[in-house]
Amino acid sequence: MRFQLKHVLLAIIGLLVIVIGINWWHQAHHFNRNVTVNGINVGGLTTKQAFQKVKAAKNTNRVYLNGDLIYDGPDSGSSLTATDEAKMKNVFHQQFSFFPSRKVYSLQIKPTKQDLSQYDAKKAIVQTTLQRMNKGRQAPVDAYAELRNGKVTVHKGQRGTRIDEQHVLKQLSSQASNSKISLSAKQQQPLSTNSKTVQNEKKQLQKLIGKKVNYQVEKQTYHLTTADVITSATYKDGQYHYDTSAVDKKIKQINQKQATLGKAFKFKTPEGKEITTTKDGSYGWKISAERAGKTLVDAIAAGKSSVNAKTDIYGIGYNRRGTGYGVTENDGIGNTYAVISIASQHAWFYKDGKCVDEVDVVTGKMSNKADQTPKGVWYIMYKQSPSVLRGTSDNGSKYSSKVQYWAQFTDSGCGFHDASWRHNWSKIAYLNDGSNGCANMHPSDAAGAYNSLEVNEPVIVC
Repeated sequence: MRFQLKHVLLAIIGLLVIVIGINWWHQAHHFNRNVTVNGINVGGLTTKQAFQKVKAAKNTNRVYLNGDLIYDGPDSGSSLTATDEAKMKNVFHQQFSFFPSRKVYSLQIKPTKQDLSQYDAKKAIVQTTLQRMNKGRQAPVDAYAELRNGKVTVHKGQRGTRIDEQHVLKQLSSQASNSKISLSAKQQQPLSTNSKTVQNEKKQLQKLIGKKVNYQVEKQTYHLTTADVITSATYKDGQYHYDTSAVDKKIKQINQKQATLGKAFKFKTPEGKEITTTKDGSYGWKISAERAGKTLVDAIAAGKSSVNAKTDIYGIGYNRRGTGYGVTENDGIGNTYAVISIASQHAWFYKDGKCVDEVDVVTGKMSNKADQTPKGVWYIMYKQSPSVLRGTSDNGSKYSSKVQYWAQFTDSGCGFHDASWRHNWSKIAYLNDGSNGCANMHPSDAAGAYNSLEVNEPVIVC
């Protein structure tokens, strides 16, 4: 009895081995039932049979969107060639299972020489159809993370009704070789608060919280925190986006304390008089709150402990470089400068604190406001030797005058130059017979004065 039972079990095991072997062989050489390649059903076929069937199939060039035919082009032959047969074996492995499976697979083989002659027309029809479908539909709003008031908050997204055009176009691209293209249009879904993208936004923003940075403005250091700089921030597409209006107030305070552009200050003239300059002029610097905000948030994001305000300052005038940033002596004027005294009709030239030259001048005609040499603190815009001065006289006539030395210090055209045509050099000439605004110099004095000047150095007109 035991002997017979043993033989029965062996027979059953042997039969199972045969059945499993046959099944394995079949599965190893035939596609599962619900498999399509390039839109052609290849269920139950070998890779060779499947390739021949797909290769022989005509391309009907039809495009369906949600089951509706939206494009019906002329038929064309398959683009597959003999060189593509190996690709069928590759897609076979994507659907292989040890036991028969009813799982649906839509596999694709991209021909080596793909016929895309109708692809642009198909894409245009799809886009036009989607645009028509999306007319009047509401776009979804993605969830997003925001840093505000030192805290990161994740805001919920809002559903919309707009069709996801990019998703449909990706389907079109992936099915470009199919005889029949079947597309499904679905509503575009907003990013959820738990999505990887939004959670990464939150993570990146949290890195900014509680940071400190030292802001160096000339010799003064200001200690700022994230809250001092950032009003709000978001993180999109790998970049921070900031509202730095929080730092505007601090920059305004720094400018009031240290900036030199547009400020009046006390100045001791070469004649020993203490005057207050006017606020006019182009010399000096201020900090741009917008630039400072970017510098500081970039420093916070990069984990820097200190940054210099030098890249955040701005000047005005011809080249915008007559700022004197970093010069703290003499209210930002420093020790190298020129002084023009309208009352004394005289000019002095200082280098490193020493007067290296001084000359008599004739300044702008006081009897005509348009010709007056403007008071204020300016800077040497450029120097040119020789040069030609061109302009319009008080009577409206044009003039063109050659000079040997020219150093302009106002945007309106005032500068130092020799004036060989001038005959009236009296101390009161400027009242009614002055220049058009320039500081006229004797030809014999001009070379020394010109060589004493440096581009961007301040010129105090008082």
